[in-house]
Amino acid sequence: MSHNDESDGIFINVFSNYWIGIQATYNVIAFRCCQNKLVLDFLRSYMTRDLATPVRSLCLNCATFALNKSRVKNSFEKSVMVAKTLPGFEDVLVGELQKAGAIDVQAGARSVTFTGNMEVLYRANYTSRTALRILVPIAEFQVLDEQMLYNRVRALNWSRLMRPDQTLAVEATLVKSSITHSHFAALRVKDAIVDYWRAEKGVRPDVDTQKPDVLVQLHINGTEAHILFDSSGEPLFKRGYRKATGEAPMNEVLAAGMLLIAGYDGSQVLFDPMTGSGTLAIEAGMIAQSIPAGYFREHYGFMSWDNFNKELWSNVKAEADDLIQDQDEEIFCSDLSNKMVDIAQRNIRSAHLHKDITLSQADFLNNEAPADKGILVMNPPYGERLKSEDLEAFYGAIGTTLKHYYSGWQAWIISSDYEALKYIGLKPFKKVTLFNGPLECRYAGFELFEGKRKEMLEKKKER
Repeated sequence: MSHNDESDGIFINVFSNYWIGIQATYNVIAFRCCQNKLVLDFLRSYMTRDLATPVRSLCLNCATFALNKSRVKNSFEKSVMVAKTLPGFEDVLVGELQKAGAIDVQAGARSVTFTGNMEVLYRANYTSRTALRILVPIAEFQVLDEQMLYNRVRALNWSRLMRPDQTLAVEATLVKSSITHSHFAALRVKDAIVDYWRAEKGVRPDVDTQKPDVLVQLHINGTEAHILFDSSGEPLFKRGYRKATGEAPMNEVLAAGMLLIAGYDGSQVLFDPMTGSGTLAIEAGMIAQSIPAGYFREHYGFMSWDNFNKELWSNVKAEADDLIQDQDEEIFCSDLSNKMVDIAQRNIRSAHLHKDITLSQADFLNNEAPADKGILVMNPPYGERLKSEDLEAFYGAIGTTLKHYYSGWQAWIISSDYEALKYIGLKPFKKVTLFNGPLECRYAGFELFEGKRKEMLEKKKER
C-alpha cells in the first residue's frame, strides 16, 4: 500500500466516530493520533487542500496539536508568570517581585518573567508599585494568519480554564505579525472561545469589556502567539485613590518608578514643586509609610477566577498591611495653580495622607527650599505644554533656582524636551529613558553641591 493510501486509511479509521456524531471527543483523538508520523504527514498535506468545510475544519483543529506544538498550561498551579511594566522600570520591578517571593526572576523588555504560586501572584498584585499587570500564561503556539489563530484558540480545553457563565473580554498586542489589526485579532480569539462553549454546552459566555470575569490577553510577536490570563483586571496603576485629575495627570506607576529610581525610601525629605494632581507626593507618602500599592483597590481580576482563595488573599493582605508604619521625614508639594492645588488636595485626602503631606500654592521659582537637604522630583511642562520660545527662559530659571536655593539636595527632573534640559545648566550624574504616556522622556538626576550656594552668597555680599 502506498504512503498516501495508508495515511488516508488511518484517517478514515481514526475519525469515523466524528462522522457519526461524537464530535465532543475529537480533540483527544486528534492529540493521540497526531503522534503517529503517518497521520502527521497526512495533516500536513491536507491542510492546504480544498476540502469540504467539515473535513477541513477537523484537519485544522487536529493540526493544532500536531503541527503547532502548543503547550497548554495549568494556570492554577505554580508556574511562570509575566509582570508588565513601563520602559525603564524593569530592574526596579525585578527587586519588587523578588521581595514578593518570586523566584527565577528575569527582566525583559517592558516585562519581567518570574515563577511563583498563587500566594506570590496575590502579593505581586497587591504590593508592586511598578507593575502594570500580572499575567498567567495559558498557551503558546505558532500562528501564520487569523484563521490559524482561530483554530488554535478554538482547540484549547477552555472547560479547564473558565466557566461558560463567566463574562469575557480579550485584548491583543501585535508585533511584526501578519495579522495587522489588534482589534480584529482580539475578536477572532473571542469568537473561538465562544464557539468552543457553544459546541461543548450549547451556551456562550457574555462579553463584558469593562469588568470581565476573565480577561484574556493575546500577544503575538512575529509568528509566536501567547494566550495569557490577566490576573490584575484593571491595570495596576489604577490605585483607587484618585478622585480628580488635571490636564495631564501622571501615571501612578510612572510616579512610583521615578521615586524609586531616585533612591527615595522615606528616609529623606521629599519635595514636588510642580505637583499637578498630587500623584508624586501621594506615591511618596505610600512608599514612606510602606502602604501597599493596592491598598485602596477593591477588585482584582483573580477574584473572579474559580480557584480564588479568599482566605489566602486575606492573609496576604493582612501580612502586607501589618508593615504599614509612621512616616519619618516630611513630604512637601506645591503648585502655581490654585485649581491644581484643590485637585491635589482632594486626591491626597482620598489617600488618607492629608496629615502627612504639606501642600501649598507657591511659585517654585520665587521660593527657597523647604528644608536643608532632601530629594526634589519635578515634572515641569514640556514642549507640548509650553511654547518653544519660553522653554529656554523657563528651564534656565529652574536651573538658577536649584543652584541658588537647593545646595545639598538631589534634584530629579523628567522632560520629553532634551534640549530644554540643557538650559538648566547642570550636568546630570544619571540619565534614564522613560515614557510619560506616548512621550519619550529623559529622567535626569542632578547633585547640587554646597559650593554653588557659597558662590551665590559671596556675590550677594559684594553687591
